[in-house]
Amino acid sequence: MVLPQLITTLDQLSPDLQAEILHYAEYLASQQFDKQAPATPPKKYRQAGAMKGMFTMAEDFDEPEEDFDDTPIDTIREGLYQGWQDVL
Repeated sequence: MVLPQLITTLDQLSPDLQAEILHYAEYLASQQFDKQAPATPPKKYRQAGAMKGMFTMAEDFDEPEEDFDDTPIDTIREGLYQGWQDVL
């Protein structure tokens, strides 16, 4: 096991070097911890009214469109299928 060798080697070093090794070991431990548990960014919540004033609506947005007429759907279908009679 490495632990007894590590303790024996640390006992032979001066207190300054022991402190330096301790700081390095703490640094390595923090790097290992950071790699194991990736930090998840905090969830961002939407703020109401953030887009206020970005869009404008026409004054007549609720008026009926002039393009629409009251043609019955059966008349429209007959026009669509008229060209296919020659193919079938």
